[in-house]
Amino acid sequence: MDHTLFPCCQDSPTHHPSSNWVVPNAPTLIHTTPLPPTLGFKPPSPGFNVGPLPQPYSGTPTRAPYLGFDVPEQNQFYANNDTKPKRRLPSCPSPGYPNHPIFCPSSPRRASLQSLPLRSKQEQNQTSHRKDIGNQNSSITVTKPQRRSSSSNICPSPIYPKLPISCPGSPGRTSLQSLPLLSKDEHNQSSDLKDIGNPSPTITVPKQSPTVIAADHFNPRRDAEVLKKAMKGFGAHENTIIKLLTKRSNAQRVEIALKYKTLYGKNLTKELKSELSGSLEKTVVALMTPLRQYYAKELHNAIVGLGTDEAVLIEVLCTLPNTEIRAISTIYHKIYNKNLESDIKGDTSGDFRRFMVSLCSAGRDESMVTNSASAAEDAQALYNAKEKRWGTDGSIFNMILCERNHAQLRLIFQEYRRLTGHDIENTINSEFSGDIQEGFLAVIRSIKNQQAFFARRLYKSIKGLEAYDRDLIRLVVTRCESDMGDIKREYAANYKQSLGDAIKANTSGNYKRCLLALVGE
Repeated sequence: MDHTLFPCCQDSPTHHPSSNWVVPNAPTLIHTTPLPPTLGFKPPSPGFNVGPLPQPYSGTPTRAPYLGFDVPEQNQFYANNDTKPKRRLPSCPSPGYPNHPIFCPSSPRRASLQSLPLRSKQEQNQTSHRKDIGNQNSSITVTKPQRRSSSSNICPSPIYPKLPISCPGSPGRTSLQSLPLLSKDEHNQSSDLKDIGNPSPTITVPKQSPTVIAADHFNPRRDAEVLKKAMKGFGAHENTIIKLLTKRSNAQRVEIALKYKTLYGKNLTKELKSELSGSLEKTVVALMTPLRQYYAKELHNAIVGLGTDEAVLIEVLCTLPNTEIRAISTIYHKIYNKNLESDIKGDTSGDFRRFMVSLCSAGRDESMVTNSASAAEDAQALYNAKEKRWGTDGSIFNMILCERNHAQLRLIFQEYRRLTGHDIENTINSEFSGDIQEGFLAVIRSIKNQQAFFARRLYKSIKGLEAYDRDLIRLVVTRCESDMGDIKREYAANYKQSLGDAIKANTSGNYKRCLLALVGE
């Protein structure tokens, strides 16, 4: 071994006793500059000899044995070569996290984090991200960025940028957080109501109070078999039919009819119609008909019959929402191959025809959004159409009553009363007549109190002649699954008699029992 080439290895106590790995004429890696501190190890002194490098005989140098630290390449040169290798870009001395902004020992970010003061346990719990870097005894805490001022146009939330509720810096979210909590019932009543502009009176959505609900443990096959048995032989067991059909919802009755046709190959409605008669037959057939199809048939009968029954057109078109009117128009065209609007135009005239076409178009605003300023303008327009000119401009009334949403119309009625000193119904009664008067009053009364409107319709149908049985059946069948309970209360309050007593006094037989079962008596 040539000690002139390796002077540090001569009689060195650190020289490895075994020289099996020493390769003659192998280049020796010599440190000429101090190394940066890495992982707590003290750098070797300048000129420290790490010994010859094991390498293949091809002469290509290989990496030195790992001695607890890594040697930067820029501080290496070959002992047997005076030419220093080309300087490379600085690299991270950490093999586990190369160039990592926090875990790399030579990272400026890590040095800045290590200089942060320690935080208390309470302060650490308030931060969202905590990392422990380096020494286990020192806690490095990365805090959330501070919320930006409300004047900034940049949302501090990266997930929901500038969203009025989810954005932490949104004024809308702050105002919502300051609102009192609502109970479940209050929330259900006010979820669809909004107020824009000046405060307006509280508007509540009426609760549903059906007297006929869907039966539990419903079995259409069993019900079909019961009806088949009830119609078997001479005469039908009408009490069994009434008891079963009045305890099922309209959708369940449709399922029973489908199952009956599957089992016996016959139309259940036609079978019932052949077994029953009179007003009971009409009531049962109405119960077995899908609701929208039943409305379409009632409108068709009102139009094509002997004279037009304007009351039916008013009742249906003035009280149903847009979606129902559109669906009924579609079914009407499918059944009769005619357009509902065209048929209405052909059987009406004048202002009433224009009013019916407006309602049939199903274009009413249903947002339930109110605006006090707009309500005052509409009230003034109604006043000008009546009070400040000779005659009344019915187009203004038609436009407002057919376009505004129900909540806005209630506000308009209040503004009109404040402006004129009397109710808008008085103006309608004094300025209009005939069908257009009944149509405008129907819209106004149904918007003010729809249950009171139907109670009034029931009163007229019960106290009238036999020709009004069709109205009584339609009102009971169509409202028993929605708000018949409230209608009964309005009826008793306005006419000093319960609806059940009125039905008992003016009907008889199984027809009476069927109606009483439908109204919950």
